[in-house]
Amino acid sequence: MQVFLNLTRQMSRSINVVAGVAMTFIMLITVLDVILRWFRMPITGTYELVAFSGAVVVGFALPLTSFMRGHIYVDFLIMKLPLRARTFCNGLTRCLGIILFCLIGWNLFKVGMSLQKSGEVSMTLKLPFYPVAYGVAFCCFIQCLVLVADLIKISQGVYDE
Repeated sequence: MQVFLNLTRQMSRSINVVAGVAMTFIMLITVLDVILRWFRMPITGTYELVAFSGAVVVGFALPLTSFMRGHIYVDFLIMKLPLRARTFCNGLTRCLGIILFCLIGWNLFKVGMSLQKSGEVSMTLKLPFYPVAYGVAFCCFIQCLVLVADLIKISQGVYDE
């Protein structure tokens, strides 16, 4: 089980690097566009690039954030429950999360196939939409692995630490 947990952590960290690069790109292109607008030379397609990169940032950062439990976690009600009930609630929400992210990932994959088949591209730069849909779909499936890792931690009694 430790091998699975380590592999999931490593995959999450790897795709988080992509999110970090995309975030850095967003900051750089925004600053550069603002500076160049002073000289009446804006960067064409900045809005599209920022939108695509924003989707990459959110999708690719989600698994590691979840693995590290870096998200907002409102558990004031759950913490009042006995350990056994807390464990059940944590397990149930992870199972529901797995179902949710499998459905989201599968539907994003289908959307990506549809976008690829239709050849839909952005208006200004003519960038295809489907790579972003496929990328975020892939991240949803990685998120499912993270939630399975959470279930393993819950079953081992190390999740609430």
